[in-house]
Amino acid sequence: MYSRAVVRSFLARSPAYNKLAANSSTSTAAVFQAEPKPPVQGVMQVREDKIVGRDIVGYGLNGEAQYFDTITFPFPSVRFMKNTPEILALREKEKGDWKKLTIEEKKKLYRASFCQTLVEVDAPTGEWKAVFGWVFVWVAVAVFSFVGVRKFLTNTADDPSLSLEHRQAQLKRMIDLRVDPIDGLSSNWDYEKNTWKS
Repeated sequence: MYSRAVVRSFLARSPAYNKLAANSSTSTAAVFQAEPKPPVQGVMQVREDKIVGRDIVGYGLNGEAQYFDTITFPFPSVRFMKNTPEILALREKEKGDWKKLTIEEKKKLYRASFCQTLVEVDAPTGEWKAVFGWVFVWVAVAVFSFVGVRKFLTNTADDPSLSLEHRQAQLKRMIDLRVDPIDGLSSNWDYEKNTWKS
């Protein structure tokens, strides 16, 4: 188990810097001999506070001391729970014959190292229900907004372009301009008889 002092020693300057500072110029020496700044209360400090009291048991996913459950990498670098006297006693007992451990003790040891089993990690969470629910809520909002705008904010009764006379005049103009003569509107018009083809 690594303590807070060990983690801070990794963050502190190494003795090689002190040797380099003694053998180099005064300006460089002043840089290397300065006291290191205290760590900023940020990610590293939070991560360090979370692992205090827990065993670092391996390299982990990317070499950082962190715990998370995932199917793709089932071996975290730190244990899940902090060490308590009960767990430490079980760890000493675990070094002996495992047949002497009860099922409950084995479960406590497992839960001290891992939050969930792989089956629990892979189990469905039902999150898709919430996703579909929110999708349907926003689709309903969009539909009601569209219907509301069409019904209450647009006035089609006063629009002259929607009257029967205007639409017939527009159709006549499209025929006169021979719009889509191959397979469209004009292809169905007989220009010699001035009527629709049968």
